[in-house]
Amino acid sequence: MRILRIACTAALAALTIGTAKADVIPLTSGDIGTSFSVGYNGFADGSPIDGLTGSIGFTLTGVTGSSYLFDYTVNNTSSNPILTSRISGFGFNTNPDIVGATSTGVYDTVGTDANVPNIGTVDVCFKGGGGINSCAGGGGGGVTLGDTGSGTLSLDFGSVLSSIDLSDFFVRYQSITGTGAGTPSSAVGTGTISSTGGSSGGSSGGSSGGTPVPEPADFALFGLGVLGLAIGRRGARRATRMAA
Repeated sequence: MRILRIACTAALAALTIGTAKADVIPLTSGDIGTSFSVGYNGFADGSPIDGLTGSIGFTLTGVTGSSYLFDYTVNNTSSNPILTSRISGFGFNTNPDIVGATSTGVYDTVGTDANVPNIGTVDVCFKGGGGINSCAGGGGGGVTLGDTGSGTLSLDFGSVLSSIDLSDFFVRYQSITGTGAGTPSSAVGTGTISSTGGSSGGSSGGSSGGTPVPEPADFALFGLGVLGLAIGRRGARRATRMAA
């Protein structure tokens, strides 16, 4: 019976711990008013950069025909040992693919299907200060350390959609200086969805910060639990036969 109790404990643990959230935001027209926040940590050439951080708040403000409309607010939260930095642009991938995008405010230039250093090709980016159709950086604009910048953006799709997914959030850092040895002048930051919420109580983006995805360790623990249950039952049957 002790083996049985241990097996049950392991099985329950496998179902309740070790889940990760994929950084995907699903949105529908029912999510108008929903906001979500994405936090960013900078890195270059695969190495993290201490103190290089930022966040962006997004709010779905409307769905008009085949377009999804958003407000955005970019926060450059970099800190010691970073002395200066500028978030020159941000972006993400969409599912399905967009056919176009527009933006206003600090990041009023749009790039599509363009390359991001250390990341690769992304569906759309929004840049400050102009520049060519590249997500590598803007033309000198953006949000500097300790500041914020806001505006609106529109994602345009080829047809009316019941839902969309946004994923693979990133920001581009430039004009970086710091006290650490070898601090690069430019970098990128990958995004992690940190919170969601809104007045609409939307069924998709407003209820969670991503889709729970079981990790391999979960399946291993669950398998051990099932094996333990089988062993416990076999031992109980053997004890019953010996008592008879």
